[in-house]
Amino acid sequence: MYLISIFFLGTLFLGFIGPEATDLVKMPFGLDLPVGASYGEGTVVLQDGVKMLEVPLWRSYLSGCILLGIAPCTAMVLVWGYLARGNDCHTLVMVAINSLTMLFLYGPLGGFLLGVGKLPVPWQALALSIGIYVALPLAAGYVSRKLIIWTKGEEWFKTSFVHLLTQITIIALLITLVLLFSFKGETILAQPLTILWIAVPLFIQTVFIFTLGYVLAKLLKLSYKDAAPSAMIGASNHFEVAIATSTILFGLSSGAALVTVVGVLIEVPVMLMLVRICQRTEGWFS
Repeated sequence: MYLISIFFLGTLFLGFIGPEATDLVKMPFGLDLPVGASYGEGTVVLQDGVKMLEVPLWRSYLSGCILLGIAPCTAMVLVWGYLARGNDCHTLVMVAINSLTMLFLYGPLGGFLLGVGKLPVPWQALALSIGIYVALPLAAGYVSRKLIIWTKGEEWFKTSFVHLLTQITIIALLITLVLLFSFKGETILAQPLTILWIAVPLFIQTVFIFTLGYVLAKLLKLSYKDAAPSAMIGASNHFEVAIATSTILFGLSSGAALVTVVGVLIEVPVMLMLVRICQRTEGWFS
């Protein structure tokens, strides 16, 4: 994702985005530099009495691509795997692995790649976002499951609680999407070409990773039921965490946050396209 974004946003589309265009992002937690000081590719400026970092706009977009690209999927892939008639148990194991991977590697990978891209590296905010959006739900899920089974029994947990939770999850996801597009709707409508420049590298990365995973699954002689979700979990991104992290790190109005919202905009139709490709090529794995 980093290399693809550098090529398209930092080279091919730079003339359209504007080499001189800038973006204002939040100062990293705990950093107090004087106005005019440099930090990475950013310069400290005073905006409405608040110190902000002024960074090149394309680099702000790059940071959003990084945070999106390194977030492995742990939620929607269950839907994609189900639609593609994949092995649900196999998908669930991969989701568990991705959750643990994100818990330990998302912060270091994000900080490293942001640093390589000469962008602000707010380590405290990265750690905070991982704690809130990955570690806390993981711990809450584990503890609540144990408590509910202990008090109500496993049968009630499976037949009543999980069924209720599934409905709440879908409603919560829809509310999240509505709020996201409400905040960014004006920008999306006002700058359709900007959305296109951002969408191109995201689309290419998704299709490339899917193709890589699908071909490797064929070479490794996996069954179709394992190959389809394996390819899609690599291609899909955990956009909820990417959106939350970019908002905490750089601010809701930043270019980075816009990129993660665009990621949602294109991921659903692209993943449905890949599901259809899996369905039509099931015979390859017979």
